[in-house]
Amino acid sequence: MAANKLFAVFVMCIVVVAAMQLRQVEAAETDFKFKDCFNTCEKECIDGGQGNTFCEMKCDADCGMT
Repeated sequence: MAANKLFAVFVMCIVVVAAMQLRQVEAAETDFKFKDCFNTCEKECIDGGQGNTFCEMKCDADCGMT
């Protein structure tokens, strides 16, 4: 009986660790997508004659960081 409980706790730990790893991968992908979008947006905005502050605020909003 105690062995079954110990095994169940072990399996739960494995599931929790796997979920945490998956969350870290998703966060890294989201961060990469935002940075790529932001860098492209900011360059186009500044090249279009706008100021740094305006472009930063615009690109934050356009790329999903509101």
